[in-house]
Amino acid sequence: MKLSQHIPINNHLRFRAKPKRFSRFISLALCVLILSSCSVESGNSIANDFAASAGDAQRLPNIIFIMADDLGYGDIEPYGQKIIKTPNLSHLANAGMRFTQHYAGSTVCAPSRSVLMTGRHTGNAYIRGNYELGGFSDAEERGQLPLKSNTVTLATVLKQAGYKTGAFGKWGLGGPGSEGLPTKQGFDEFLGYLDQKQAHNYYPTHLWHGTTKLAERWFALDNPPINVHPRFNRKERWKKVDAQKRYKDYMGNEYAPDPIAKRTLEFIREHKNDPFFLYLAYVAPHAALQVPDSELAEYDFLSPEQPHRGEKGYTPHPRPRAARAAMISYMDKAIGDVIDLIDELKLGKDTLIIFTSDNGPAVEGGGDLAFFNSAGGLRGRKRDLYEGGIRVPFIAMWPGQIKAGSTSDHISAFWDLMPTFADIAGVDINTKTDGISFKPTLLGKPQTEQHESLYWEFHESKPAQAVLMGQWKGIRRYSKRNMNQIPALELYDLSTDIGENNDVAAKHPDIVKKIISVMDSRTVAEIDNWNFGQDADLANAVGHNGNSKLK
Repeated sequence: MKLSQHIPINNHLRFRAKPKRFSRFISLALCVLILSSCSVESGNSIANDFAASAGDAQRLPNIIFIMADDLGYGDIEPYGQKIIKTPNLSHLANAGMRFTQHYAGSTVCAPSRSVLMTGRHTGNAYIRGNYELGGFSDAEERGQLPLKSNTVTLATVLKQAGYKTGAFGKWGLGGPGSEGLPTKQGFDEFLGYLDQKQAHNYYPTHLWHGTTKLAERWFALDNPPINVHPRFNRKERWKKVDAQKRYKDYMGNEYAPDPIAKRTLEFIREHKNDPFFLYLAYVAPHAALQVPDSELAEYDFLSPEQPHRGEKGYTPHPRPRAARAAMISYMDKAIGDVIDLIDELKLGKDTLIIFTSDNGPAVEGGGDLAFFNSAGGLRGRKRDLYEGGIRVPFIAMWPGQIKAGSTSDHISAFWDLMPTFADIAGVDINTKTDGISFKPTLLGKPQTEQHESLYWEFHESKPAQAVLMGQWKGIRRYSKRNMNQIPALELYDLSTDIGENNDVAAKHPDIVKKIISVMDSRTVAEIDNWNFGQDADLANAVGHNGNSKLK
């Protein structure tokens, strides 16, 4: 019985079929004394941990990495959600491993994705914030600060191991024509939003589609230009806006998640005989709250609701709670289609599927976080370095390798994904990362290598530094008006105070000293607005410059 409901696809959207790839055959080495096998990939001998039995030639496992946008730790059923329905994510958790202490790369979009792609945390990464270029209109679309050319990314590492690579959804690491394009950063194909500002709109005029052989080009959708950041005139005022009537003004004809979902399934079918890496970066439930009306019926029980009239800078909606819940459920159905296809193609035992979120939940667009308990009892939300802003759901399913229904409290973060996937693929990383492989944890083996600490920094509306050191969480919150003034450290013992309510810094000066030492070990950012105190002066002295704009 299928868990998912299939997403309707616009029939007029077509892609030219690519020729079928030849299967990758793995040579077998001589068996000496004991039956054993080695897999050979591109001339490099790789230990085969995944052979079902001695002498079997086994392909490298497919890796499907699924990431939601602004989804909180408590927004899905496997992490305690009681209202929003996510049966396919529950299936992943029941058939796989649920992590309870996994952390995003940052508390906002672009830096979190940069950390994921490069394996460098925000104290060492090139992109440490939402550095916006251009504007919101089509004519002003320029994207964000792009990744530099020749950056070693998660995709380039896996291509080295022989993977076919595809990215579908939201990018945010380089706009049209830049060096940061996905197909210049290791991906064979991309379809989705290049500019994360455009991704505020689920009914855009276009997406972008590109391959390594064909540069990213405009992929037209049947939608008029829609401004999802309306500014109502003085006569209307926020409280006078009729959300029931006005929200229709922000609905188009073609829902962007549909062609993205369609192409995702086609990519899997085309590469069923190859090891593939699929990076599926959903936009939901990031504002604006836009979802086909047909999806709202599932949440009729939430009526009546207080309408969202646009007072948070996004489109109005008469049923914001139902809309946000329906967006998450809609994403869950798309994930179900991916799971169903993997099962149909009999690729389950050859496929690692991971689900997570890029940061904590957001209130923009009418998100009612308290109603849904979106942060799962954690303090903070998007743009905070408290747990609610950076601790995210993380589920991994790999039948036959990951124990079904298991839970792990292993402390891990986005910068661990590159070394973990490289470890799984049996390939070396030819660049420095801040991560460690948690492949042993996935496979139920002893995890001998652990982080001494995790580090984050944030530079926009609520500048801060944070360090996790075992049970201890330290935060320094800066004043935007005076970044040169170093604030006192807040210290929380997460083993007894998961809500970060009791600052115990005065009781543990030795721990405070260690955490400050980690904070002070950050490297100087190339953008002056991404530095603190004396680091900002140093950045100016060596000629770094730039301004960061929050979007």
